[in-house]
Amino acid sequence: MTERGATVWLTGLPSAGKTTIAYELAGRLRTEGHRVEVLDGDEIREFLSAGLGFSREDRHTNVQRIGFVAELLASQGVKALVPVIAPYADSREAVRTRHRSEGTRYLEVHVATPVEVCSVRDVKGLYAKQAAGEISGLTGVDDPYEAPGSPDLRIESHTQSVEESAAALHALLTERGLA
Repeated sequence: MTERGATVWLTGLPSAGKTTIAYELAGRLRTEGHRVEVLDGDEIREFLSAGLGFSREDRHTNVQRIGFVAELLASQGVKALVPVIAPYADSREAVRTRHRSEGTRYLEVHVATPVEVCSVRDVKGLYAKQAAGEISGLTGVDDPYEAPGSPDLRIESHTQSVEESAAALHALLTERGLA
């Protein structure tokens, strides 16, 4: 029997914990024998979307490229974990629609960490740079972030450990027959 693939899109603000949760879940799924790939937003920007900026149009193009690759992987039985900000609801919906039209499973997970917590974590120093006036267009600060209205799962990473967050996501995959 061929394994059921799926795209699991983790959306949220910068430093919300998306990538950390995705890698924790990926390790758990691999231990169970699943085929898993993490499509890290930073790596994609460097290699697949090099040359794109951060305008709304470029962000949309980036999300569509990532969604295309994720759907290809998922259609081949891979669990594609996608920790990408994807700040605009219409961009995420276009990815969901593509998956639906191809008959590929798609789950949206909102890593709902408040901006105040993200700015303290500041994994890449973006919030500090924005506060110092070195950059602008930081999602959730001076650029919009449209939080999902009804995601498949909402994780509040500031109230639980990485392991608990990954376990909640694993439970959703199990419930949906994907783990």
